[in-house]
Amino acid sequence: MSKNLVVELKKVNKIFVSDTGLAFQALKDIDFELKRGEFIAIVGPSGSGKSTMMNILGLLDQPTTGTYQLDSVDVSRMSENHLAEIRNKKIGFVFQNFNLLNRTSALANVELPLLYAGVSPPERHRRAVLALTQVSLADKFSSKPNQLSGGQQQRVAIARALVTNPDILLADEPTGNLDTKTGAEIIGLFKDLHRLGKTVILITHSPEIARVAGRVVRLKDGSISNR
Repeated sequence: MSKNLVVELKKVNKIFVSDTGLAFQALKDIDFELKRGEFIAIVGPSGSGKSTMMNILGLLDQPTTGTYQLDSVDVSRMSENHLAEIRNKKIGFVFQNFNLLNRTSALANVELPLLYAGVSPPERHRRAVLALTQVSLADKFSSKPNQLSGGQQQRVAIARALVTNPDILLADEPTGNLDTKTGAEIIGLFKDLHRLGKTVILITHSPEIARVAGRVVRLKDGSISNR
């Protein structure tokens, strides 16, 4: 694996088996590489395999067959505990639904991954302040999610993803719950983070949003499509 590659999937297949024994192949022989510092979009209609690929890339699931190397380490068959440890260090997630704790301040929401990682309270505070400042929310440290607009909530979620300084930012439909103007602002923020050196994977059903990325990977019926 090249030193410049952060992700490499080889012949990855994912098969789900229902309670009745019926098998469904969600991903079919996926070959995929991601270079450090790239901004890519994975695009496709509902049912194309985007969510399954995101779950595998984010170490939330494992391939049925094939290999996944993350930073030259094969993570395809690791234990759940080992995967969680690597995931918390190397991948920052941003979801469509924000996934914030409603009764907790923006600052405490951003500190949460560092709390799980055992970082000291003063260092958690320092890093959360920096992350919120980076997403232009220096005046919202004490605000709770219900006191913030949708766009501001997504910025808190992005700050939370950034606070561990992950190798990869993985964003799953990050504008799905936002109006067009606010969505464009959030995509602009991802572009800014990419310019600062972050590696970004954007999952979207929208070809228009995908065009902001440097490279677009199209999924169709579980396979990477060249069309």
